Order: sequence, then structure tokens, then C-alpha cells
Amino acid sequence: MDFNGIIPGLTSNQLDGAIAGISITDERKQSLDFSEGYFVSGLSMVVNKTNTSINGESDLKGKSASIKKGTAGAKFAEDNQGKYELKLSYFEDSPSMFQAVENGNVDFLLEDYPVIAYKIKVDTGAKLKIAGQKLTNVDYGFAVKKGSNQELLKKFNEGLKKIKDNGQYDKIVDQYIAK
Repeated sequence: MDFNGIIPGLTSNQLDGAIAGISITDERKQSLDFSEGYFVSGLSMVVNKTNTSINGESDLKGKSASIKKGTAGAKFAEDNQGKYELKLSYFEDSPSMFQAVENGNVDFLLEDYPVIAYKIKVDTGAKLKIAGQKLTNVDYGFAVKKGSNQELLKKFNEGLKKIKDNGQYDKIVDQYIAK
């Protein structure tokens, strides 16, 4: 399912619950109930492996950014476009953003940390690296429609606690996320 359809699917009762890299935000809490956070995500700057000029947020002035429409990365770039004099290039999907940076068509991209950390881990030929620290930190959570499916939410929280307590959670994360 396309990410843009998940929250409407929950609020219209087409979905009972969702676990899809959904950031727990105050805005989303108005229409959704969330589990305990299951992963600390956030926004990462990503550059070509050969790029040495961008090492953190302070290096963004006058640079060009590859961003995906409707994402936290797009919001950050748009909110800071004037501050950093950013040139923005919009893409429909992550692979297109990655390619723009790898080809040198833009200076950097903005992507959720686990998405890019996974890409770097599984695609050893990728010409990408994370530059500096995350720009934001936000928990991902399991979501249900506000006031609905509390039993499902409880079961998710219990299961999450169980796999964290027995060490399985760390094994799963280590399998997919580059350190």
C-alpha cells in the first residue's frame, strides 16, 4: 500500500492497524493512537561517498537537495529553503533521489534514517554515505484509529516489550540497519 493511503485507511476503518515507519507526531496524534515507539528514526542528510563538503547542517548553504514529495525531508527542506538558499529537486520515490545524488546532479538528499541505513547496508555498490548527525529524532510507532482497536495496540506493545526483553529486537534491527 502506498504510504499516503495508510492514515486515511486507518481513519476510515479500512485498516485495523498499521506499522509502516509512521512517525509519532502531535499532528498525527489528533486522529491516531500510537504504540510505544519501536524505533528512533529521524531525518538524515545523504551525500555521494566522494563528497567532503557536507558534513552537517551548517554546510548546506547554497546547496541543492533531492527530496521526495510529501515527506519529512521535503518539509525540512521547504521550511529551511530560504535560510540555507537551497535549490530543491522533487522526486516521486527514494531510488530516484538516490540516483540524483550518486550521479552528482544534486549535492545531498534527505531521507528517514532507517531507509538510508538499510539501503547502504544491502547495496554495497551504492555511492552514498550519511553526512553528520540526524537533523531530527522521532519515534516510529504502530498506529490505530484514535479511540479504536485498543486491544490490538495493547497486544503490539506487549509483543514489542517481549522481543526487546529477550534480545530479539536488537537482532532484527542489526540485520537491516547499517551501524
